[in-house]
Amino acid sequence: MSLLANFSKLNLECGTDEAGRGCLAGPVTASAVILPNNFINSTLNDSKLLSEKKREHLKPIIEEVAISYAVSHVFQHEIDTINILNASILAMHKSIERLNPQPNFIIVDGNRFKPYDSIPHQTIIKGDSKFLSIAAASVLAKTYRDEYMAKIHEEFPMYNWIQNKGYPTKEHRLAIQKYGITKYHRKSFRLLPEQLKLEL
Repeated sequence: MSLLANFSKLNLECGTDEAGRGCLAGPVTASAVILPNNFINSTLNDSKLLSEKKREHLKPIIEEVAISYAVSHVFQHEIDTINILNASILAMHKSIERLNPQPNFIIVDGNRFKPYDSIPHQTIIKGDSKFLSIAAASVLAKTYRDEYMAKIHEEFPMYNWIQNKGYPTKEHRLAIQKYGITKYHRKSFRLLPEQLKLEL
């Protein structure tokens, strides 16, 4: 029997997921969520499969019913220092650390994770569409990160982060080409295609 099967009936299983891993600007944001065993919601799913309206509808529901939840950002300067994979895992660890009570099992979206404390874990590919606690973490990570990008959009509206959220859209890359980079851009990422040069 797998570790996941052994712990799946316990209240203190937490799901964790991140948002913003592929962005050119802003933080990578992760959430960790412990849901009650009896929680059911037919709308909740991987945040990427939900409209913004549905994510915003689900956010307060998750926050109200969760036994515990937390959201953490790891910002661009640290991403540039430790790389995006390590930053994503660090954001998950920071979120798990803030849970009260602490979980006794962790389920993680994807296939890469580092042990947190002595708590057993299991990685699950496409876990955000299979387990409600991971889906809930996905929704919180996405909504909180989108709120942050909307905030910094006011400082640098020419990049249209309120719409593209920092992802490498054509519009975003054209703005980088025209205006250069900001303090929020990830310098370790390829901000422009190889044929275009950018002075860092």
